[in-house]
Amino acid sequence: MAEDDVERQVEKPRPAERQVHAIFYIASWIFFSNLTILFNKWIIDSRGFRYPVILTCWHLIFATVATQILARTTKLLDGRKNVKMTGRTYLRAIVPIGLLYSASLVCSNMVYLYLSVAFIQMLKAAAPVAVLLCSWAWGVEEPSLKRFLNILLIVAGVALASFGEIDFSLAGFLFQVGGIVFEAMRLVMIQVLLSGDTQKMDPLVSLYYYAPVCAVMNVIIAIGSEANSFNPADLAKAGYGLLLLNAMVAFMLNVSSVFLIGKTSGLVMTLTGILKNILLVIISVMIWHTTISWLQFLGYSIALAGLVYYSIGWDQIVAISQAMWVYAKGGYESVRGSPASGGEEQAQTGQGRLPSAVRRGLIMGVAAVTVLVLAGGFIYGGGAAIVGEQFGAGEPSE
Repeated sequence: MAEDDVERQVEKPRPAERQVHAIFYIASWIFFSNLTILFNKWIIDSRGFRYPVILTCWHLIFATVATQILARTTKLLDGRKNVKMTGRTYLRAIVPIGLLYSASLVCSNMVYLYLSVAFIQMLKAAAPVAVLLCSWAWGVEEPSLKRFLNILLIVAGVALASFGEIDFSLAGFLFQVGGIVFEAMRLVMIQVLLSGDTQKMDPLVSLYYYAPVCAVMNVIIAIGSEANSFNPADLAKAGYGLLLLNAMVAFMLNVSSVFLIGKTSGLVMTLTGILKNILLVIISVMIWHTTISWLQFLGYSIALAGLVYYSIGWDQIVAISQAMWVYAKGGYESVRGSPASGGEEQAQTGQGRLPSAVRRGLIMGVAAVTVLVLAGGFIYGGGAAIVGEQFGAGEPSE
């Protein structure tokens, strides 16, 4: 499917307006995804609101209310009309998947108490491994030696990154692994239980059904884990407006993912996700001055290389590399003032030009770097004193 998408984009480029829109949706998803992660880390570690389960409850309560409002006032949730939601389907699909989703969110927020954002993103490179192993366990996919060797490479890279982590925490590592496993099980269960054409749900419709179940589950967990230690004064310390903004950003991440899926191909989304993780590591290092060892850098590079190969395959890597080489070579020849051999014919036929998918990716990368650097600078500038109080990166605030 990814190869077909690239071929269609090369043969029939989209209109300029469509390209601009696609770049906007890609940049929006990158922005809200990374901003949500950085925002959560900042609130939990730097604003003193060290209640990850309660924070997750707040996100889900906000999502429940917001999806109910959107369902009644917009067309964003019209996809729910194509879902045959019976009581049996709700008990077999929504409840167990919602519980897994809740467990995944809790673990993903708990890990911010123990690990740096950069190291968390490195560990997340193992997520495709968990999904593939769960798919094999459920019989959704047939085991393959080639894929098994590929995931061993990713695991080896993540293991190196873990060994190279200076501030390693076993509790944080286990929480992150738990979050990855719960999320993998949720995705596979969705594929198994909701695989029919009439039962497919986009992320926003899924949130419409899962959020109430997750909210109830998280309230129960919060009562048993954080209720006794919760101090209402910490709400004011974190800031009511800041908590509201945090929930809105988390919800906008779900909305942006819906539009991203509808506007781009699977290949573009996969490459965007890899780029997003790299940018997040860079931004988190800039904000929190996280130390990255050479062993950690090597391990993450190996894991990313394995992830790229796992996601798009060797053929697509070669095709994109060749297209970029032809494009770079043509630019070099034009700078020298001597057109490359057959340059006029290439200009007439359109050969030698970079595929539109790659051009959009490059433009999207530049735009994403610019936006995230500005956002990171704003957060760092506004919270440098508070961050420094926790991490020694500045003078404490009064």
